[in-house]
Amino acid sequence: MIKKADTKKARAKRHARVRAKISGTPERPRLNVFRSAKHIYAQIIDDVNGVTLCSASSMDKEFDGNGGNVEGARKVGEMVAKRAADKGIAEVVFDRGGFLYHGRIKELAEGARENGLKF
Repeated sequence: MIKKADTKKARAKRHARVRAKISGTPERPRLNVFRSAKHIYAQIIDDVNGVTLCSASSMDKEFDGNGGNVEGARKVGEMVAKRAADKGIAEVVFDRGGFLYHGRIKELAEGARENGLKF
């Protein structure tokens, strides 16, 4: 019998490993990324106080396009960087959420970097 690898379980293990090493502070909050098949989400989180400072996703009303491709991911990265700049956030710690730094995750990060976020 062939057993298929549980990809959700593997991502959860990778995410736990990443989260053990990084944490968001009020001076340098965490940029968390989650991707699903159709959408992509990003939030900037202060882990010390346990609050989300700002967020953006492909489900926002001002987002136009498809969240399931790299162009949409780049737009979400640009949106979250602009919202962070409005709140006075310039530096963040990038949390890829257990996903590989490739494709949509990479495009979101590059879009955020191009619009002023440093990480």
